[in-house]
Amino acid sequence: MNVFHNKIAWVIGASSGIGKEMAVQLAKNGAKVILSSRKKEQLEEALATLERKDEHLILPLDLEHSANFPELAKQVIEKYGRIDFLFNNGGLSQRSNAADTPLEVDRRIMEINYFGNIALAKAVLPYMQKQKSGHLVIISSIAGKFGFFLRSAYSASKHALHGFYESVLLEEEKNNIKVTIACPGKINTNISVNALNSEGSTHGKMDHNQETGMSAEECVKQLLSAVKKEKKEVLIGNREIKAVTLKRFFPRWFWKVIRKQKVM
Repeated sequence: MNVFHNKIAWVIGASSGIGKEMAVQLAKNGAKVILSSRKKEQLEEALATLERKDEHLILPLDLEHSANFPELAKQVIEKYGRIDFLFNNGGLSQRSNAADTPLEVDRRIMEINYFGNIALAKAVLPYMQKQKSGHLVIISSIAGKFGFFLRSAYSASKHALHGFYESVLLEEEKNNIKVTIACPGKINTNISVNALNSEGSTHGKMDHNQETGMSAEECVKQLLSAVKKEKKEVLIGNREIKAVTLKRFFPRWFWKVIRKQKVM
């Protein structure tokens, strides 16, 4: 059975990269998709690529400004009557040393990647609790499993998501609400281009790690497969995801290996 058929799936960060590909594949699987990000024009372009365009909804939002999230969730309920999946994918990466990064940049990354993320989940959860079903799909990162060069605030924000959603997983089990935390590694998207540098400006460069990474299409295929299987956590990527196992079982070897990896 196709678990996404005729289900309501809210995709954050749907204007590009992994989020845009999620919308495409969910629509192909028969879902009714709500496409959200800050960039309305790009959302409209993404919508134009979807099957059954009239069944979907564009709903712009900014993860940095979460005060209107309850109202946005209400709009989804008024249109569709329920929310079956929340794909919490939006976020912002980093390319700067911790010592060179002003605290306001750390705060902005945390506001978007952590507080904006959980604020949306808190806006959606009451409806999932009422309907006694739902699935929160959180896009973390391999950086949510260990720190890495130039990623201190980004890694911290992703680590925080794990603590929050592992708690939600336990608390909401009684309401039949599922949680899947996805940890992509090197994926070919513009995440490095849009990352913040030590001045809080856009990095503006495609890193080698992203340029040579797994395609967004393959990443989303693996993600949706994990969601169908109701996995609590999934690592997605190529050889780089083996570092998670290495850190768990062979930590001394891990630290020797990780410091030799290409930074960008």
